[in-house]
Amino acid sequence: MDATFIPVILAGGKGERFWPLSRLGKPKQFLSLDGSGKSLLQNTVARLPDWAGEVWVVTRMDLVPLVREHCPHLPPERILGEPQPRDTAVAVAWVTQKLLQQYGASVIVGIFPADHWIPDTGQFQQTLAQAVAVAAQMQGIVTLGITPTHPATGYGYIQQGEAVSGGAYRVVRFTEKPDLAQAVQLLASGGYSWNSGMFLFPAGVMWQELNQYAPAITTSLAQSGVAAYAQLPKISLDYAVMEHTQRALVLPVTFAWDDLGDWRSLERLAHNPLPAQWVDWESDGVHIYSTDPDELVATLGLSQVIVVRDGKITLVAAAERTQEIKKLLAQLQARGWGDRL
Repeated sequence: MDATFIPVILAGGKGERFWPLSRLGKPKQFLSLDGSGKSLLQNTVARLPDWAGEVWVVTRMDLVPLVREHCPHLPPERILGEPQPRDTAVAVAWVTQKLLQQYGASVIVGIFPADHWIPDTGQFQQTLAQAVAVAAQMQGIVTLGITPTHPATGYGYIQQGEAVSGGAYRVVRFTEKPDLAQAVQLLASGGYSWNSGMFLFPAGVMWQELNQYAPAITTSLAQSGVAAYAQLPKISLDYAVMEHTQRALVLPVTFAWDDLGDWRSLERLAHNPLPAQWVDWESDGVHIYSTDPDELVATLGLSQVIVVRDGKITLVAAAERTQEIKKLLAQLQARGWGDRL
């Protein structure tokens, strides 16, 4: 590659919608949810191309030991532990500041969440080479756009405009997670991609855009570095920059992808990575997951239900409401059962 490419993995999420398997002390990025035997974080690192430069990870301070355990080859200085969670805009700003100082403004930075499922490594790497070239040539922020397969309400949508080089398009607008009727309309209109949360950009360009649209973040980081975290706003990169910048590009991709956002996403995988012994009578759309393969679960006359067993905790949820698991966790906290989180 002509341009130096530095991948950054965001691994600080709580993974609450995968409770009870995902806990505060070991969230989903450190679990094997795809049947590979490797954690989602390990697989995110493994599918990066050989031509990529040094891998960096941004995580919560309390998760730094887990990152070191799962990625023992990473030098400690390339694992950044955030003292407080401040969402993706601050995480991207902090690591971009570090990379600017170390590699210069022209280095191409790639941002990759640690919890994605992408089985075709070869096609993924080819796409990265394409995106790096576009980001360098156009001096833009390239978002990898996933071709929609159904009117999903759990993803943001990106409308593509005029074509530019390398198979990419200028972004007309970002649309936040729609309701079902709007998602159906967007899908029918064509020219939309799901926002994957994967971004590639020259470090200098991202810092400039952050400085223009989120100066409270860049000014504080420039003055105080990580010590400024407690005063920084909690805001996503989409809200802080991508919905405002004129440098946004989208590269539609065709590889299989899932963000493994909640228990229902496992239904889309080829197999059940957490099987249990299961006996059923006259149920429909029931999915059973257990950390103990000898666990026996019996169901009778249920419809569209997900059952998850982890030790002494059992989750039984209507399949269409798994996005609301955070509400259950708030109930646990309110009842003084925070140790179950």
